[in-house]
Amino acid sequence: MGDNNNAFAAQMLHSGKLIRKLRIEKKMSQLQLAERCYMQKSSISKLEAGLSNPTVFTLHKISVVLEVPINELF
Repeated sequence: MGDNNNAFAAQMLHSGKLIRKLRIEKKMSQLQLAERCYMQKSSISKLEAGLSNPTVFTLHKISVVLEVPINELF
């Protein structure tokens, strides 16, 4: 079970890094992304740091704002 938890944590961190990279490419701050997704800045910060587990709905909102297919966030 520990290996599954480690893999899940690694995936969350990977997704967070991708979101951060795409956000920076769009020249957006965390606050700007959060506002456009109707989220809190702290939620974006936690996602980018791999500290939270986003829902599919959250990933969808982020992908729309960042103008990328949702599968690019995995």
